[in-house]
Amino acid sequence: MSQTALITGASTGIGYELAKCCAADGMDLILVARNQKRLEEVAAELQAAHQIKAEVIAADLSQPKAAADIFKKLGADRAVDILINNAGFGTSGKFAELPLQGEIDMIEVNVTSLVRLSHLLLPGMLARKSGRIMNVASTAAFQPGPLMANYYASKAYVLSFSEALYEEVRKDGVSVTAFCPGATETPFFDRAKMDNVRLRNGSVMAADKAARIGYRGMLRGKVIVIPGLLNRMLAFSVRITPRAIIRKITGFLNDQPG
Repeated sequence: MSQTALITGASTGIGYELAKCCAADGMDLILVARNQKRLEEVAAELQAAHQIKAEVIAADLSQPKAAADIFKKLGADRAVDILINNAGFGTSGKFAELPLQGEIDMIEVNVTSLVRLSHLLLPGMLARKSGRIMNVASTAAFQPGPLMANYYASKAYVLSFSEALYEEVRKDGVSVTAFCPGATETPFFDRAKMDNVRLRNGSVMAADKAARIGYRGMLRGKVIVIPGLLNRMLAFSVRITPRAIIRKITGFLNDQPG
């Protein structure tokens, strides 16, 4: 019997590439994002390419009831073998000058919906003594991020939550992976209005490459996956560099020159 993977933020970027990885391994898919038309295109593409089943659920995860609605649509008897909490977005600028609702929406998508879906689907995995959860964090999780303060904080939560959850369930046949990509070529920068930030003008990984590394790490049951040697080195350097210096460097990289 084929496995089923539920992937949020599956319409573009890393989520789309992770869906391709799952489909290539013969998994059936439940694709979640806001854009139903785009989801239907992705579902049709992957069904044709890999002869799998792909279901579409259009949902806005900034809405508090979205996770419960998704769970209800799945039905009580529907088993989800792999949950990939990929949906997320960022905002950029000084926190005091950003619209508050946008910051609250970001916490709802990046953190709260991830917690809700994990809490709804994990009991079934534990009962079956089998399952995987991947929570997409970021190398941003390892340090504070001036000019993206709330985004960096949200990813720090995802990393800490994932590590703790991994330890709670690792003996019960379920694995939890925090996937921490660095700068990746996706629509993220455009949505965050970060066209010219120094971070984007540095080393940026292709989304398909990052997704493949994260996917393989999840299948191996790794608790933290950081794709790319440079990203791993940067994440390690945070441990030994004074945080006052880290804050200044990160703020510099998140700024748009001129």
